[in-house]
Amino acid sequence: MGHLFSEFTSMPSVRDRAQASCESLLRESGILHYAGVPAFGLLRHAARVVPNREAIRYEEQVWTFEQLNHDAVRCAAMLQRMGICPGDRVGILLPNVPEYPIALHGIWRAGAVAVAISPLMVQGEVEQLISATDCRMVICLDMLSHLVPSDEGGDHRGGVRRLLVSMRERLSALEQLGYLWLRHQRTGHWSLPSGEKNVWFWEELESTRREWHPTAIHPSRDPAYILPTGGTTGQPKAVALSHQNLVANAWQQYEWTRRSFGNESLMAVLPFFHSYGLSAVLMGGMAMGATLHLQHRFHARQLIRQIEERRPTVLHAVPAMLVAINERLRSRPAELRSLKWVISGGAPLDVAVAQEFAEHSGAMVVEGYGLSEASPVTHVGPLFGDTSYGSIGMALPETECRIVDIETGRHETAAGEVGELCVRGPQVMLGYWENPVATAEVIRDGWLHTGDLATRGDDGLYRIVGRKKDLIITSGFNVYPSDVEAVLCRAEGVQDAAVVGVPDPRHGEIVKAFVVLKPGTTWDVGALQTFCREHLSKHKQPRLFEQCDGDLPRNFLGKVIRRHLRVQPVHDQVDDRDQPEAPMTLEASS
Repeated sequence: MGHLFSEFTSMPSVRDRAQASCESLLRESGILHYAGVPAFGLLRHAARVVPNREAIRYEEQVWTFEQLNHDAVRCAAMLQRMGICPGDRVGILLPNVPEYPIALHGIWRAGAVAVAISPLMVQGEVEQLISATDCRMVICLDMLSHLVPSDEGGDHRGGVRRLLVSMRERLSALEQLGYLWLRHQRTGHWSLPSGEKNVWFWEELESTRREWHPTAIHPSRDPAYILPTGGTTGQPKAVALSHQNLVANAWQQYEWTRRSFGNESLMAVLPFFHSYGLSAVLMGGMAMGATLHLQHRFHARQLIRQIEERRPTVLHAVPAMLVAINERLRSRPAELRSLKWVISGGAPLDVAVAQEFAEHSGAMVVEGYGLSEASPVTHVGPLFGDTSYGSIGMALPETECRIVDIETGRHETAAGEVGELCVRGPQVMLGYWENPVATAEVIRDGWLHTGDLATRGDDGLYRIVGRKKDLIITSGFNVYPSDVEAVLCRAEGVQDAAVVGVPDPRHGEIVKAFVVLKPGTTWDVGALQTFCREHLSKHKQPRLFEQCDGDLPRNFLGKVIRRHLRVQPVHDQVDDRDQPEAPMTLEASS
């Protein structure tokens, strides 16, 4: 392609020359830094330093870093040809397929902003996000195209152009028939209509015969990625992350590996549409010059087989994935010794789960922490030295953190005391998209108030206790749901448990427990009461118990969705005459 897709088609500005000079020095030293680098700069850097190294592998398809970067430049040229201008929003509604990183970097090179749309969303949620961000185009999987409003024959503002991606060509003949049938079931079409509103990604890419025109990007203030989140208040919002946010967080994780570049390979099973998968796997992988083995969905058996065949060195996961893998490995051992680091996030990791997986794999298993508003990673357990089971580790480089009192959020707590975790660093978001009021509520004096309750030990390690909004205050005493749940899960016959606070006119709130029993166990509230009296302080003991017939409501990361439990009807009221009196002070105490 040569000149056709040249990365430099105009005279660079003074800032561009300075940035290019800086990047030149970094290339020569092999060191990467985030200052002044746009989001597509990580891939560009890897393409220059290790051009022939495999960047992504999906099924039998492989892209080197040079090829991936080349396709991203072509994608940018295509988007510009199709009318996408700097600042425009372009949605991505895809699983982990090669088109995701190509489209993402193409959007950034075109100066546009990517909007993460989850394939798990329903049509109303997709339409709401598209409308809220005013997307001009959505790059989507063909069998999910029905979720995107196209307004093929009208003038409705919600209609957007759909750039279609199909997985059909990568399947066997029999699987292609199944794929077509499923697409027909979802979209109502055997052959999707094409036209002004529906075009095919690779057809448009191959037909592009124009140059990519570089656009001016200010990494520290220009948005690069928008993704929906429940936020710290539980209300749906859209987090806006800058180019610098994304690059800085990838750089921080790269530094955490002691600058391991061009040596690692990652299992890319965490979805890129989620901030964890985007930052730790896709962006982190680009920063490390690592090979990504793409998996478009999690299936324990398939993932184990892929680890055996591909021999990756790093696995990013959520606890539910490790639980499922452990269960399978107990009866069907596998060779997972290629794994060097296993990093779990998204939900609390049980120590027993971590230890068991470490025994199966021989890997260093650590827990990390983050939130979408921080791009998202702020803490990770040490990858070198002793393990730190039960903690989220320490803050990443150039990340400040402190724990403040729950009541005012102004005073730092002493070591070992529970308070709200606050963070400050280059990965903290620009803010919520077009919502300055909500932004001001969580970012105060430059500090992001996470809404998570934590402690800092004398060893310098941080531990998450629970969510501030999930804190139960009964008769003036603080009750952390995780403390109660850990005890309940030790009771005979209990498979799972979750705890919430229920309004009570006398005590403010009382503790209610939702319990899932092991198969064959008889529901016995009296036995649970007795067990709790023996193992929990009075103020922590649940006053209400409810049996759950199925699993607890969880999101795809494995977190219990407590707001769903709070609206459940009340059953099995328990006498609360032994409820403790309020403490002498009205201040919440830990």
